[in-house]
Amino acid sequence: MEFVVLPDCPAAAALAARLPATHRIDHASGRPWILGDWPADEITVVEAGPRRTVLLGHTRLDVAAATAALGRMRSLHDVDTFASRLPGLFHLTVSMDGRTRVQGSVAGVRQVFTTVIDGVTVAASGMAPLLRLTGAGLDENLLAARLLAPGGAPWPLALHPVRKGIEPLRTGHWLALEPSGRARQTRWWTLPDATLSLAEGARAVRTALEEALAARVRPDRTLSADLSGGLDSTSLCFLADAAGADLVTYHVMPLDSANEDTPWARKAAALLPGARHHLLSADRAENLFDIGYTSGRPGVAPEGPSTWASGLAHVQDLARRATQEGASLHLTGFGGDELFGRMPACAWSLARAQPVGGLRLVNRYRLANRWSWGATVRALADRSGFARNLTAVAARISAPPPPLDEPDFGWVFAPRMPTWATPDAVTAVRDLLTTAARETPEPLDADRARHQALASIVFEGNTVRHVNTAIAGTGTVWDAPFLDDRVLEAALSTRIDQRLASGRFKPLLTSAVRGIVPDDILDRRDKGEFSAEAFRGIERNRARLLELSEDSRLARLGLIDAAAFRAGVLNPGPMSHHLQPIESTVACESWLRTHTPPDGRPHPHDTGERR
Repeated sequence: MEFVVLPDCPAAAALAARLPATHRIDHASGRPWILGDWPADEITVVEAGPRRTVLLGHTRLDVAAATAALGRMRSLHDVDTFASRLPGLFHLTVSMDGRTRVQGSVAGVRQVFTTVIDGVTVAASGMAPLLRLTGAGLDENLLAARLLAPGGAPWPLALHPVRKGIEPLRTGHWLALEPSGRARQTRWWTLPDATLSLAEGARAVRTALEEALAARVRPDRTLSADLSGGLDSTSLCFLADAAGADLVTYHVMPLDSANEDTPWARKAAALLPGARHHLLSADRAENLFDIGYTSGRPGVAPEGPSTWASGLAHVQDLARRATQEGASLHLTGFGGDELFGRMPACAWSLARAQPVGGLRLVNRYRLANRWSWGATVRALADRSGFARNLTAVAARISAPPPPLDEPDFGWVFAPRMPTWATPDAVTAVRDLLTTAARETPEPLDADRARHQALASIVFEGNTVRHVNTAIAGTGTVWDAPFLDDRVLEAALSTRIDQRLASGRFKPLLTSAVRGIVPDDILDRRDKGEFSAEAFRGIERNRARLLELSEDSRLARLGLIDAAAFRAGVLNPGPMSHHLQPIESTVACESWLRTHTPPDGRPHPHDTGERR
């Protein structure tokens, strides 16, 4: 699915001739509004006189009620109430009295990008049409920020593509396109207060998940799904089965014999007799750390390199397998850890939400992680705001990583630049982060743990969106019901001491799905670990990885020392976190080689299109 949204003005109508499109929907004025390509079963159009609403994606809608609501609206701001009740993942756009509203999903699985052409703001669901219109050049500073590890650049910098002149819609905002061609962003979404008990939160999560699956399951559709053996993906498989899905599951066996995912996946598969189950070999080449973007897959990442690029071969192979089984939608458990597990700042938030019981849980975390009392107390006592913490993170990006036994309860995950990053690259990224701190002083939520959860949810949303760009044309779309607006609202509206009830693994999720997921499956209390795959991949693909240090494009841009990078690949270190800067650098280097020519100008086919 790909489309462009134009404002209701003559200048925008002239731009439409430059936008090849399979489908077109007009404003009431007759001027072009939405142009693009989308499946017929993923669009809903509502009309109330000259007013129009279009939803693109997976949702369930009472068209008669929506028509009546549209007719009663006094302004585009009134769309908030309507949008806040819809399940699923979708884009929403409204044309009303010459003005246009466009928005995606909170997590960014459905994102909106904008650029200005001849004084007219053009919005799009992805980068490809905007790159075709603008030929936007590479922003080397934003590319340098993709070297940060682990996890890449923190929010809000993580939202930005590595192209000049193309901007993302900010989290929780909608875009107003005016008849003048100008645009502005308005925040419409914030998390509800965390007031729910465990029982209340479980009921809300269960309802939201059932509605999420109902929006995706149809009698004529086959769904595929990850069945990792972990609680998140396994719960989705049982929810899909309960919703009546024709289900195909895939389990990739881990290399590490201590990883218990496969026994749990086999147990779950035996309890889903109506589904078709596939086990993929542990030593399958696509499982392993690879070089990411290759010349055989040009243009698959128009937004820029992703941290998961080393798994691109796995994703594309799985998409092909799912398509061969007739699946058009693939369910993943992305977002489950963020909503139902423990974020680093949870200890800080627990101590403030429940000073007595919360501190008991904090002490359990301290003992499990071998934190000293002194370091724990210092971290708990920190009162810095979001902007100050992001500025402090910027100052430390070239420092050695902190000791593993030192807690960090700050607002922002604290990534580092690789040791082979040049001083110029470090300075450029530090400037970007300090500018972000100055221009975005407010966090996603006033509570640290909820902010961290939302920032991580946005990271997962970006990942799903990037995956779908990379597998476009296979016939299968990646999907993540935990990232639906209504699901994340229900989960994070539950009090933190209830979400992290002592002595239980993911108590909110297990309470929500009990009765749908068998009790035997809900007994699992751990997660699998996959560093063995990364180390095996480094070993097997070392020669190909070393080739990236030869005539390095990143080195040409002055962003890395190629010899130091080569030394890092030859001697990565014994721990899994030692591989993270290699992974980010490989993603950036391989992306440059396949998305830009040597001089760094836009590649003529760097649009994400499949040819």
